[in-house]
Amino acid sequence: MKNMRLLNAILNEAPQFNMWSRSIVLCYRGSIAHGTHVPNTEPNSIDDQDVIGVAIPPKPWFFGLKEFEQFEHKEGCWDVLIYDFRKFVRLLIKSNPNVMQVLWTPEKHILKTSPAFQDLVSNRHLFAHKGIYKSFCGYSHGQLHKMENMAYRGYMGEKRKQLVEKFGYDCKNAQHLIRLLRQGVEFLQTGELVVERPDRAELIQIKTGQWSIEKVKGLAARLFAAMEQAHAKSQLPEQPNIPAIDELVQIVLRCEFRVDR
Repeated sequence: MKNMRLLNAILNEAPQFNMWSRSIVLCYRGSIAHGTHVPNTEPNSIDDQDVIGVAIPPKPWFFGLKEFEQFEHKEGCWDVLIYDFRKFVRLLIKSNPNVMQVLWTPEKHILKTSPAFQDLVSNRHLFAHKGIYKSFCGYSHGQLHKMENMAYRGYMGEKRKQLVEKFGYDCKNAQHLIRLLRQGVEFLQTGELVVERPDRAELIQIKTGQWSIEKVKGLAARLFAAMEQAHAKSQLPEQPNIPAIDELVQIVLRCEFRVDR
């Protein structure tokens, strides 16, 4: 309860506007959504409580000079990221893994919803296209690079740095690498993003240093090949349906601001 009060304070006191009232969705992301959260009582835990949301700013932010793209705040156990609605949709079009998962997040991990968000979920098929191959491969290669080279160590917390020293590589990046590759293969095959992972036990093993870096890299190589094959055989459209997405955005905003065509 205390943690939720802190989250409410973060959102209600945001400097731009009240993020809680203007959000059309707020949900868990990261380890909680994936089912791989390791409680901070465990010695190798470095997990926060990550929240992602989508906000439609008040009218002045649309019809005046004010600008809003995203709100980020980290305090206590909470790591919060709120996107502007239109930026969120643009990232969906590009198959950004971090925003794609919002439309497929299980209901039990959603903290706030709305009719506008349900409209997005009902039309999430519009964002399913083969472009996910390039996006998920790109993010996976990024995680592989960080895992191997321990990139951005200066931005890690002390506990994470200690775990890197202990295991010889960044286990958290390794877990993200395998998860992203598996999600990419699944999506290309089915058009559905499996957020809560059926392989969560194995991912936790990786994240807590129970796999060698050689074993992780071997599996990753096989999954990169599997994703390439899935892309070649995928029945998804080549491109997103931009006209339909644009119409959906207009419908949501017209409803939000109660304006006619």
